[in-house]
Amino acid sequence: MGIETVMTEVQATADPDQQEPTAGRRPHHWAGWFTRMTLRGRLSLLTAAAVAVSIFICACTCWFVVDGQLNKQIQNTLGNLTAHAGQFPVTTGNCGDTAAAALSNLNASPAGASSGKTVGPALFDAEVIALTIEGPKVCLPTGATVGINTVPSDWIPTNGPGTFRRGTYTNGEPAIVRVTTLQGTDYPLLIAYPLKEVDHSLQYLAIVLFCVAAIGALGAAGIGLAVARAALKPVDQLTDAVEQIARTQEPGTTIKVHGKDEIARLSESFNSMSTALASSRDRQSQLIADAGHELRTPLTSLRTNVDLLVRSEETGRALPEETRSRMMRNMKAQMVELSTLIGDLLELSRPTRPKGSKPLEVLALHDIAARALDRARLRGPGLVFNVDLHPWYVRADAHTMERAVINLLDNAVKFSPPGGAIEVSLRFGTLTVRDHGPGIPAEDLPHVFDRFWRSPSARQMPGSGLGLAIVAQTIRDAGGEVSLAAAAPRPRRATRGALATVRLPGAPTPPPSTPPLGAELD
Repeated sequence: MGIETVMTEVQATADPDQQEPTAGRRPHHWAGWFTRMTLRGRLSLLTAAAVAVSIFICACTCWFVVDGQLNKQIQNTLGNLTAHAGQFPVTTGNCGDTAAAALSNLNASPAGASSGKTVGPALFDAEVIALTIEGPKVCLPTGATVGINTVPSDWIPTNGPGTFRRGTYTNGEPAIVRVTTLQGTDYPLLIAYPLKEVDHSLQYLAIVLFCVAAIGALGAAGIGLAVARAALKPVDQLTDAVEQIARTQEPGTTIKVHGKDEIARLSESFNSMSTALASSRDRQSQLIADAGHELRTPLTSLRTNVDLLVRSEETGRALPEETRSRMMRNMKAQMVELSTLIGDLLELSRPTRPKGSKPLEVLALHDIAARALDRARLRGPGLVFNVDLHPWYVRADAHTMERAVINLLDNAVKFSPPGGAIEVSLRFGTLTVRDHGPGIPAEDLPHVFDRFWRSPSARQMPGSGLGLAIVAQTIRDAGGEVSLAAAAPRPRRATRGALATVRLPGAPTPPPSTPPLGAELD
């Protein structure tokens, strides 16, 4: 059940596109459409949009820069042009109230038949606003083919280089107009340059830039789709693996890790999680199988004894008192064995350090060892205990720590020969328990802390094979380490024995106690 919950959460995390929106919320139509897209599609769309916006900004900037430069060149050219009074005779044949009237009068006069524009070194259009008694008159040079429409601000004479504005010809075409003063007079002079070709060029440039932006956006969308497909391939593999685990309920599936980026880290984390889940499930299965095997023997023996007692009562054939007493003692021993085994299983099945558990206590390890020695002396009355305990304080759970030390001493008592000696020492956080029994074969050392494991020579002795496993788990929870090895031989002794070593972090003195709340105020 725990694996199903974990894999469901992992699958929901790996495939966020399949999560349903929160109840009670109504996402916007476009937002809903966007969230319904695949992650690959969203990345491609965002890439294309980002590139399109960038190209659009660059295109607009380019267009405005070109437009500014062209206008600046025209203004510089117009600024270098001058005209004198002789080019603009103020007569009724070339003047009028408006530029259109002046052009009409010029075309109607015999002098207006000539063509060409005579202002400056290039062919530009020009006209003068002559301030006469009859009012302002627009006068065109001889040969002019088009006039410049005026505005009221043009009638005011200006000094210096003049001003520039956008205007139109009498035929409606756009032009850029410079308003200055005719040399030798106070008459306003208008010099214009046609913008038809310039505007046409700018329009053509805008079309080209738009096409380039569209092609760039489409290309970016295609490239973004290809990149997203390649970049999200590990995510697809991860999704497939999660779906397979959720479908088969068999953790342990891993995916290949490429590179060292965030996707690679996600893949490594998934592989670690999947492997850990598979290992945990295997340990659970092995624990159940081993527990069933260990429970079968005392249960079978207990059932056999109960059946004999029941059959004796049913048949009326009473068992001899000695046999009956022996069977009752066996049943009691089997019940004790079952209780011990079940207690050990409960101890091993608890979480290593569950969240929300109470803080670890400061314990006097030397006192715990002393109490455990008192129980060990009762279980091995003929043994000699050589004890050397120095103060050492640790942070651990009191019950489990005392259970671990008792298990170490019980193990030493169990394998010690009659009249043998057991040496117990505690110095600077290192607790050692040494017996002088048969010792541990080298090939058995890697398995001594495994659950339900017992060496072939110890399988006829009482015990469940869980004692040292409980020791290892308790010491690891307290931040320490434990080892069991063959002891070095002693002079004039035939056996080497076993040496158990426990190292725990702590101090030879207890930490200062925290004053109660409000003590400083008192």
